Amino acid sequence: MLEADIIIFDCDSTLTRIEGIDELAKRANVQEQLVPLTTAAMEGDMRLEDVYKHRLELIRPALTEIDWLGQQYIKDVVHDAKPVIHALQKLGKQVHIVSGSVRQAVMQLADYLGISADCVNAVEIYFDQNGNYRGFDESSPLGRSGGKKMVCAELIGSTRRGVIIGDGITDYEAIQERLVFIGFGGVVQREKLRQLADHYVTEPSLRPVLDILFTKYQLQNLNLV
Repeated sequence: MLEADIIIFDCDSTLTRIEGIDELAKRANVQEQLVPLTTAAMEGDMRLEDVYKHRLELIRPALTEIDWLGQQYIKDVVHDAKPVIHALQKLGKQVHIVSGSVRQAVMQLADYLGISADCVNAVEIYFDQNGNYRGFDESSPLGRSGGKKMVCAELIGSTRRGVIIGDGITDYEAIQERLVFIGFGGVVQREKLRQLADHYVTEPSLRPVLDILFTKYQLQNLNLV
């Protein structure tokens, strides 16, 4: 059992089985150029800021593509994500999403999962009056290495305890005093992360997260044992 007031989820390959930027790249027929960059960033071999802007400039996603991505997030939602989040909320935990993905698409998944808009931290994309790509919020810390740690520090403040759940090195790098990391390998297993994580889930479901966070007695009251 882990003591935590706030539960923070990554989005891509954690709440959903896809990597949004890679799906957009496939749709724009530039995936061969982008997939190696995404992998390098997730494995910690390249700084996020070195690839973030470059990827979006190559893809230049229109508003219609972002709406499509949001629906794909929901279509490929990770098994048990919705009941797990409902259980966390019922047990009094504040659930957040902190992701370097596109906020407009993440918001669609958050709404489906029952997570309020003010509990979503992601990167805003800008469009012109015709819905064409115009840029992104370059001031967002989530577009650079170490940014996730900054956002999580603001969320837990000076008194609360938290848990962050994710599949990549940027999630692990967010750990700090009073914030514990649970690695999720249900979509992509990264050996480096398995070795670093306080806890590591290998099943293709978020259900084991509840067993890490709560006692059997607490889960019995939710009929989740």
